[in-house]
Amino acid sequence: MRDPVFFHAIHLDMPVEAVYRRLGYRKAHTQLGPGQRRDMETVLEDAAGMIELKGSALILKADVGRGSEVTLETGDVLRSRGLARMLSTSRKVLLMGATAGNRIMGEISSCSAGGNLARAVVLDAAASEMTDSALDWISACIGQQVRREGLEVTPRRFSAGYGDFDLTNQKIMYERLRLGEIDVSITDACILLPEKSVTAIAGIRKAERKDGGKCQ
Repeated sequence: MRDPVFFHAIHLDMPVEAVYRRLGYRKAHTQLGPGQRRDMETVLEDAAGMIELKGSALILKADVGRGSEVTLETGDVLRSRGLARMLSTSRKVLLMGATAGNRIMGEISSCSAGGNLARAVVLDAAASEMTDSALDWISACIGQQVRREGLEVTPRRFSAGYGDFDLTNQKIMYERLRLGEIDVSITDACILLPEKSVTAIAGIRKAERKDGGKCQ
């Protein structure tokens, strides 16, 4: 599977509780009045209408060394001890990318420039959570496919810039996932644009039985 699979329209519900948590609200400690809650719900509805989730996924064979190197079948080498440990039982990897699109980022910029910072902060949190949810969705989608082969996608995933997985690895992810085809660009500093765009890597390993053993 050398060519990525593209998801040009991912439709997900707004993860409202996750957005509240990102904003620092806690059920047991934060009280919102009816008016405040209505205002929040209105902004979240607006965000849902402006977020245009797209994604890309690619399965590749991988050779995980004992040190910090993960060599992909494409010849690319990812260097990270943390990543190598996570992939220690995997012989394949899943590369994923997702974006919330340009429209929501334009609205966030407009609100910030106009002094409506409260709305901008909520929109930003909503876009972040929706993008993360898109990765969850892609992982679950590919997980259903590989389950037919007795495999599973690891619940953990790594993103470039996390731990010792240097941000420069993002360029490899970007190129292999061909994110330009879903309107994502990358800067010389390996930052993805629009801002609410992410990549991640997970392992694909033999599925575990419920009793903790491996499926044969």
